[in-house]
Amino acid sequence: MKKAITGCLAAVLLAAATQAGAAEKISKEELKDKIAGAWIGQMVGNIYGLPFENKFVDEPAPESRFPFGYTKNLDKLAKFDGAFSDDDTDVEYIYLMLMEKYGIEPTYANMREGWMHHIRDRVWLANRAALGLMHLGYTPPFTGAEELNPHWYQIDPQLINEIWAYTAPGMPAYAVGKSDWAARITSDSWAVAPTALYGAMYAEAFFEKDIKKLIEKGLRYLPQDDRYVKGVRECLDLYKQYPDDWVKARQIIADEFYVNEDPMTKTIWNADLNGLMGILSMLYGKGDFQRTLDLSCAMGFDCDNQAATVSGLLGVMYGAKALPKDLTMPIEGWTLPFNDRYINVTRFDMPDASIQDIINRTYNLAIDVVKANGGKVQGDKVVINPNAKFNPPLEFCIGPNPDLTVGIPTDYDFACAANKDYKWALTAGTLPQGLTFNNGKLSGTPAKAGRYGITLSLTGNGKTLAKDFNLVVKPRNLAMSADTIYTNVRALNEAVLDSCWITFGKPMYAKTVDVIRDGVKKGAGSVFYSLASASKQPKIDYFGYGWEKPVAVNMVELNTGCLEEFGGWFTSLNIQYLDGEGRWRDVGSYTSTPALPATDIVFFQPHFAQFLIEFPEVTTRGIRVLLDTKTQDHWHKYTKNVSNFTSITELGVYDLK
Repeated sequence: MKKAITGCLAAVLLAAATQAGAAEKISKEELKDKIAGAWIGQMVGNIYGLPFENKFVDEPAPESRFPFGYTKNLDKLAKFDGAFSDDDTDVEYIYLMLMEKYGIEPTYANMREGWMHHIRDRVWLANRAALGLMHLGYTPPFTGAEELNPHWYQIDPQLINEIWAYTAPGMPAYAVGKSDWAARITSDSWAVAPTALYGAMYAEAFFEKDIKKLIEKGLRYLPQDDRYVKGVRECLDLYKQYPDDWVKARQIIADEFYVNEDPMTKTIWNADLNGLMGILSMLYGKGDFQRTLDLSCAMGFDCDNQAATVSGLLGVMYGAKALPKDLTMPIEGWTLPFNDRYINVTRFDMPDASIQDIINRTYNLAIDVVKANGGKVQGDKVVINPNAKFNPPLEFCIGPNPDLTVGIPTDYDFACAANKDYKWALTAGTLPQGLTFNNGKLSGTPAKAGRYGITLSLTGNGKTLAKDFNLVVKPRNLAMSADTIYTNVRALNEAVLDSCWITFGKPMYAKTVDVIRDGVKKGAGSVFYSLASASKQPKIDYFGYGWEKPVAVNMVELNTGCLEEFGGWFTSLNIQYLDGEGRWRDVGSYTSTPALPATDIVFFQPHFAQFLIEFPEVTTRGIRVLLDTKTQDHWHKYTKNVSNFTSITELGVYDLK
């Protein structure tokens, strides 16, 4: 599904860009004012909407509450004497700094470096999962891949990627391609479509002020069979059918994309659900900034993100000068929007800034993007090439090594959405017996266990890169022949699960520990939580196997599952075996590939990680892994009295000679 949509998007972008037409012109002053509108509008929407985040789910807020006003955040604005950072604007500020550091088209490796340096807390869902995978050694888009990031379908990319579009004024195809590329840092499949559409609309908004026309223009750049595109068209039809009843339209969309959503992707943070609420607020706001802002909050769900995105979009349409002064200068004595102060309260090593300086720096980057893509500056005018397209930088994208076992067919792709159209070649090394390599794809059935070093090359954009990869082919999994599963928790306590603040679809969770050797590492019923009681206390979990006759073992394969915002990981790991007298003994030193997390801090923990843990060979009738579980203090009331637990999908046992 992921690759089909990616390929289809490329074809749509080519067709739409071909139809885009002649060069566009805009004055330098107007361009800067519209970029200012993007930044200031997002700050307005983010701060205005924050008090209502996740508040209106079953029902929208009543229109009688309009205008909401800044409510309690008015005090925070006064406290900081300016705007304050939040995740609807701070990651884009980081992206601004990364473009200044690495150029207008940073690589995924650059993005990973920026994330790991600046983002150390205050990050959730798909963003948090992506950060954990980065610390595991992966680069995007593997950090957003459906197979590795279990939050791939959440709202996250919509709220951090608008900057790619308002640095590409009047260049919708380029903006869509770059927004799609960036959205895959955290997300995948249909969940990137809202980000791509908003990217198109931001780019088009420099020259289009009619809301319906803006939406229709944006839709040209996405596959028409995409489910979000269909949802947007449904919003347009509902607005036509119920032009004065936004509550009715909201109910219909909420029923379809929340109440009746697939249980595996049903959350209040679903990307399509929230993206469509933004579209409805734009339609029923009819271009009025204040009403659109209030509607984006009243529609509910993760509403501060919609408020920021659509407010920034209207800011581009009308320019900063047209934004309501009671919203941009709500504190007595301020003479500039948010007192020209953006105060960092969220990110490491991100300096406070003058808002005007942020605008000027973004304007300079936009000029660079325009010039690099066939545009130019003529006097006081900026001439834009609307047919420009984005080509991803050439680079290897780093994800998990191929999961190879003797006798089990594999179909692994080293390529990703960013480099799949470039030329791949095997330039050194010998493939495992039974496997073939064809333009990035490793396929076949491994016939012999062992370690194999290979070198791959990647050619595109006039350059060639090479990288070494180490493949491990495992022998048969001894867990399959075990007579006993050793564990301290055999069944999920569903009552405790139901009382938790869980963030995944209910089908994800397995009921018993037996799933740790069923061969299924992802998807419905694959993840076992060792939730045992409602008493929050330290706990050491263990998982292992016993055999009637001794077996030789020198490696275990631990596959972790999805993690909640408050728990599921471990602070330390130990491996024990049964000696000849039936006593558990430590195997001693071991190595892990990849390395285990360097800290037990929540933001460093990866979802769906596979660790190959090797140690001196032992001959034994039992082996087990002990995990010192960790529970993180969390802001949600439902995590106060939940037992520590481990999340696990599979535990394999091998003798790799």
